[in-house]
Amino acid sequence: MTIRVVIVDDQGMVRTGFGVLLNAQPDIEVVGEAVNGAEGLRAIAELRPDVVLMDVRMPVMDGLEATRRLLSGDEPAEDEALPKVLMLTTFDLDDYVYEALRAGASGFLLKDASATELSDAVRVVAAGDALLSPSITKRLISEFSRLGAPRQPARKQLDALTDRETEVLALVARGLSNGEIAAELVVAEQTVKTHFGRILMKLGLRDRPQAIVYAYEVGLVTPGS
Repeated sequence: MTIRVVIVDDQGMVRTGFGVLLNAQPDIEVVGEAVNGAEGLRAIAELRPDVVLMDVRMPVMDGLEATRRLLSGDEPAEDEALPKVLMLTTFDLDDYVYEALRAGASGFLLKDASATELSDAVRVVAAGDALLSPSITKRLISEFSRLGAPRQPARKQLDALTDRETEVLALVARGLSNGEIAAELVVAEQTVKTHFGRILMKLGLRDRPQAIVYAYEVGLVTPGS
C-alpha cells in the first residue's frame, strides 16, 4: 500500500525538496503541504494522510501545538486512524524531545537527512515504530532525570497489566526492539507484539513512543537502570 504523506513546514525549499525525494519512492506519495500548524491541521483533516512531516518551529502555530491538537482528540476526527507524526528540525532538540513525544510524535528527523534516511523514516513511523536515535533517547532519559520523582497516581494503571506485560513494557522502555525482547524472554516475536498490543490497549496509549514516556513517568524504569 502507498504511504500518504503531508508535509507541514514554513520553508518552501524544504517542502519542495522533501516532496521530490518522497514522490520518487514507489510506495510513498506526498498528498499535501502546509506552511504552519494551523493550516496543517486543516490539510490533515481533509487529506487523511498516514504520516505527517511536522516542522517544530513555525509561525501562527508551531509543530508541538499542532501535534498536540492533532493527537489529543481536540481536532474533529472520523473513524480513520490518526496519522503518525515525524518532527522535522534543524535545531538542537533538548527543548523539544520530551514535549514532542508526550504530544504523541513518533520520532525526529533532521532536515539535512539523506533521501534514504527520509524515506526509511517515513516507512518506520508508518509501520507504528518509534524513530528514536540513541542521542534522542539519551536526551529523553536526561529529561526524566531532571524532572525527578515519577507520577505515582498514574502508576495505578500498571495493576491492569499481567506480570509478563509489565516485563515487556519495561524492556520496550529500555529501547529494545520486538526481536530483542523476544530473545530476552525466549518467546516468539509475534508473542511480544501481542503483549505490546494489549499493553497499549489497557493503558490507553497510542504507540511505542508514548509507552516509553509512560514507563519513565510512572517509575517502572528509571534513568540508568
